[in-house]
Amino acid sequence: MAPENQVEYASAVHAELPAFAIEHYNRLDKPEDIQRAADAQAATAKEHNMTLWQGLKLYPKAIGWSLLFSTVIIMEGYDVVLMGSFYAYPTFRKKYGNLQPDGSYELPGAWQAGISNAMNVGQIIGLFMNGFISERLGYRKTMLGALFATTLSIFVLFFAPSKPVLLVGELCIGVPLGIFQTLAVTYAAEVCPVVLRAYLTTYVNLCWVIGQILGSAVLRGMLDRTDEWGYRVPFALQWIWPVPIAVGVFLAPESPWWLVRTGQVAEAKRALGRLASKDSSVEFNVDETIAMISHTNELEKEISAGMHYTDCFTGIDLRRTEITCLTWAVQNLCGAGLMAYSTYFYKAAGLPEHQSFNMSLAQYGLGFFGTLLSWVLMTHFGRRRLYIVGLFSLFVLLMVVGFISLAPGAARGNNVAASWATGSVLLVYTFVYDATVGPVCYSLVSEMPSTRLRNKTIVLARNLYNILSIVNGVIIPYMLNPTEWDWAGKAGFFWAGLCFCSACWAFFRLPEPKGRTFGELDILFEAKVPARKFRHTKINPFSVQDEKMAEKEE
Repeated sequence: MAPENQVEYASAVHAELPAFAIEHYNRLDKPEDIQRAADAQAATAKEHNMTLWQGLKLYPKAIGWSLLFSTVIIMEGYDVVLMGSFYAYPTFRKKYGNLQPDGSYELPGAWQAGISNAMNVGQIIGLFMNGFISERLGYRKTMLGALFATTLSIFVLFFAPSKPVLLVGELCIGVPLGIFQTLAVTYAAEVCPVVLRAYLTTYVNLCWVIGQILGSAVLRGMLDRTDEWGYRVPFALQWIWPVPIAVGVFLAPESPWWLVRTGQVAEAKRALGRLASKDSSVEFNVDETIAMISHTNELEKEISAGMHYTDCFTGIDLRRTEITCLTWAVQNLCGAGLMAYSTYFYKAAGLPEHQSFNMSLAQYGLGFFGTLLSWVLMTHFGRRRLYIVGLFSLFVLLMVVGFISLAPGAARGNNVAASWATGSVLLVYTFVYDATVGPVCYSLVSEMPSTRLRNKTIVLARNLYNILSIVNGVIIPYMLNPTEWDWAGKAGFFWAGLCFCSACWAFFRLPEPKGRTFGELDILFEAKVPARKFRHTKINPFSVQDEKMAEKEE
């Protein structure tokens, strides 16, 4: 397996340093500044030469802390599956639904939409809060506060006596879940070297899938309960997570990047020492790595001194914000919302309710193995290529779904074979999505922003994703509902069109960050290197430094 941080320079294009970088190096006259740049250069070279195995040996503690922070995403995946499935639970409907003429209970559509979207609204609030709080208090304290808020919110859901209280509970729990969405991936990107970055950031997607699997398994196990505990127990099980995770977060080291940005260099050295092991077989120097972080931070100050939301839309950061936001938005524009409806098509094919839940579990299982496969694929093909190929593959599968719907009787669910085929194609879609676009997105959105604006840029990107999730939550049921638009499988054509447009955008605008340090990405963006040339562009951020050192030696 090739080293993940190896940059390909076949048919290489050499990019010159932007003026700001040349001026920055020319201003380094003090001996300590020159030494810091030399240390940063040495650390950058070591990161490029580090193999995957060396990274695993040198940073086992960083991997463990990153996995711990990412575990909070399991709660989000679990809660999303929970509320979406409760609307079909007899005991839940009897508690919160309205009595129907036939004697059954049903939640009105407006309340279903309101409760489901309340969590999305809460996440939008939480995301914006995270952009301010985490930059002031750090990642650890922000995560601990969010975990405490999660514990309180579960009380509201568990004891909710009515629909309005249930809606408030979903709104409340959405706030900490929104904080988790960006904090986990940002921490993962900042505590590990280049060689491990893709694996730890895409692990966030795996946690999401694990949460969906656990949620589906719990619901499947409680399906035969006829009392109120059929829906109360799934709520209560959410209390398992916050306390042990909070203990681990309390003991975890802070992000060295955040500490350097806030001027706590001595603390950053101690944190980095806790993240790395003392394996003598791997060359590592804390001072050099801190110098690289400080050097990148100072370079970014030259580009843009600001750390506010408005700075995400100025200068070269506008391009980085566009790429980050649309990379995450594409997850909702490529038809991924249809994955949740494979069970719908299996029911139309006559599958019993229990078997439909079994198929949902199988679908999430495919997503789990797809994410594991993405780690192998990213190592060989990089992020950009895998993302684009994944989108074109999803386009083909969505077109297949659309053409299946043209079979006689398929539109109204009267063609059993067509329903089976549609559900099965959506299962294949799930596997392809979770092997390409789904996990790769998390790696890309953590690498595209500048380090000083990473949190806020990711917040903007995830909020665009959440807004589109709300839109999808409204229009997809209308597309599939036989009493509304009655598109059924023909919705595949609509999403195939958006998926194709997304693939074209990615081809022209999405760069390849594989093997690049954050400092090198800053130089490439500032040099306005086209997205398609990122992979093969060779650049030496320390060329001016090399010249000065050579002059000094002479």
